[in-house]
Amino acid sequence: MRTPRRQFEAETGGPSWVWGIHASLAVLANPARRIERVVASRNSLPRVPQGVDVQVLDPEAIDGMLPPGAVHQGLAVRASPLEPLSLEAACAPRDARPVLILDSVTDPQNVGAAFRSAAAFGARAVVMQDRRSPPLTGVLAKAAAGAIELVPHVRVANISRAIGDLAAMGYVTIALEGETDTPLADAIDPARASAFVLGAEGKGLREGVAEACAKRARIPIAPNMESLNVSVAAAIALYEAARR
Repeated sequence: MRTPRRQFEAETGGPSWVWGIHASLAVLANPARRIERVVASRNSLPRVPQGVDVQVLDPEAIDGMLPPGAVHQGLAVRASPLEPLSLEAACAPRDARPVLILDSVTDPQNVGAAFRSAAAFGARAVVMQDRRSPPLTGVLAKAAAGAIELVPHVRVANISRAIGDLAAMGYVTIALEGETDTPLADAIDPARASAFVLGAEGKGLREGVAEACAKRARIPIAPNMESLNVSVAAAIALYEAARR
């Protein structure tokens, strides 16, 4: 039986696999990546840009290189990891573009989907806690559909301190949670950049993290539903900021 031996390679700083058409093509288009290997099925080979050194394999052979269940669509790339930026480098405010902060969101599908929304709505960066977030590889990269190559990411030791640093830069820091009276639309200041802070599903935001924010806001939903998926909440918040 194969084990998901490569799933967490990037945690040690080494190269790792990214798979899926959109995610793989985005890696190949990113000059910050050092490409080690590209494998493609005959059906997916036409999608690979000319000039790329690619090995043509049967889909089953590609399966054997990746963690169990990886949906590779006939294309996978092994590349150097993405390097995080410092908070100052990624988030220095030059306009009203928002920042997305994920507190203890560990599910790679949710984080990948949040990156996808961040790219779609022009977020400046995604900020995560170093020890409470997954690596930007594998399932996460596939869910992001190339967005991790487009949106800078920041890893910090302390989310509350990062919120304070963003406030000092001029951001309005907004904790998104269900039990507050202020609707999200009323919390956004169109003249200033927003930093939206979201917690993991189930546990939600840690209270100390919420207390570090200048405002608390909720996304109005039907009373028979308790909450939204964190990636859906991120998309709504980023859309609200983008349409101002």
